[in-house]
Amino acid sequence: MLAKRRRLLLLVAVYLIVVYLLPQPDAVDAQGWRITGIFFATIAGLMLQPLPGSQVVLLGVTMLVLVGGVPMAEALDGYSATAVWMVLTAMLMSRALRDCGLARRIALWFIRAIGKTSLGLGYALHLTDATLATGVPSITARSASIVFPIARSISSLYDSEPGETAKRLGTFLMTCMYQTSVVASAMFFYSSAANLLLGQIALDVAGIEVTWTSWFVAGLVPGIVSSLAVPYLVIRMLPPEVTHTPAASQFAQTELDKLGPIRGVEATVLAVFIFLIGAWVASSYVAWLSAGLVAFLGLSVLFVTGALTWNAALGERSAWDVYVWYGGLLTMGGLLNETGVTTVFATWIGAWFVGVPWFVVLIGTLIIYFYTHYFFASTTVHALALYAPFIVMLIGIGAPPAVVVYSLLFINNLQAGITHYGTTTSPVIFIEGYVSLADWWRVGFAASLLNLTIWLALGIAWWKVLGLW
Repeated sequence: MLAKRRRLLLLVAVYLIVVYLLPQPDAVDAQGWRITGIFFATIAGLMLQPLPGSQVVLLGVTMLVLVGGVPMAEALDGYSATAVWMVLTAMLMSRALRDCGLARRIALWFIRAIGKTSLGLGYALHLTDATLATGVPSITARSASIVFPIARSISSLYDSEPGETAKRLGTFLMTCMYQTSVVASAMFFYSSAANLLLGQIALDVAGIEVTWTSWFVAGLVPGIVSSLAVPYLVIRMLPPEVTHTPAASQFAQTELDKLGPIRGVEATVLAVFIFLIGAWVASSYVAWLSAGLVAFLGLSVLFVTGALTWNAALGERSAWDVYVWYGGLLTMGGLLNETGVTTVFATWIGAWFVGVPWFVVLIGTLIIYFYTHYFFASTTVHALALYAPFIVMLIGIGAPPAVVVYSLLFINNLQAGITHYGTTTSPVIFIEGYVSLADWWRVGFAASLLNLTIWLALGIAWWKVLGLW
């Protein structure tokens, strides 16, 4: 309790330091500067966690009204944003995907097909995650809840358990699964709740509309190369003692036999999942078919058919937590833009690079953005602190807006692989004990260099082909 109170007092201290000790820019009025203090105190709260994240955000929203002078209706604007409702509905739909067993079946299909070697298993786990990433906006729901239990079962088949026998197979599988999960998140727009939030910010700040299709096309070539390269890197750095795994393929077949054919609720969920992907692609070309409408249609079908019950939806705690998180944070981000704080910060940073070619500044900024994630335990918190200012700064020095928006979005996902605390998923895997801290950080750094090379060299060249710059 004492530690909790101290951390709460630290948040107050952060607010007071920003508002009363830091120099207030001439272009920002007193209200805007108070809102800035509340924003930084909220970010600090999400890092220090004196309360659960959603509670910290609600405190921040309350302070916007009490201290920041923001009308209550305006303080709640973020909760009506399409992006926030998209996150909520997509996460509720992913609950149905997991509960009916379809997500597990998909994993078993890939393992049966290509899981006869340890490297094949690595690719099978990644393909499972990538398939689910097309419409499941939670790396935790995919990797920690679906892929990880299967990887653990396969490790046990070969007597590879946490501790002395981990390196027989488990160390490789767990490391490969996590390092490729961040690649899957970078490949698809609806793979992460943070992606949807940042897509909204990109529209508000840079006027660039990110869609399921535009993201997929922009990330296609570097994503495929990373998908092929990362498992190979991991197996070279953490070679398993077991290289041939026919028992894994047999295990998958046995489990599929137990499941039987797809029918009933599982068939309904599969049909809805296929509809969603197709409709989201179509929404990029059909004006009246918005992504939010598609999500609501899919969720409605699940409710009407009973594939998802209201009690199950209410029990999806993470979905409601994220809704509270993102609604409040989106409000704060919008207020910072309206009051000119984002522009002032970006101008201040941009002044350091006067006369430097935009391409050089872009590469340097992306590298800085990537490795500052060592100081963050959440890609969302990291992005909220730096994403909008970096967009404004880079566009201000002449960088093409689309390249800036997409490169930062991709990097925001890829950076999560460097530490064992980079996402909410990584601690779940790390605490199992299959991967040592040294191995996790060593492979994470090597994978970061590989991904940066692929996405900054090949990616930027690909975006040139697409006409983004």
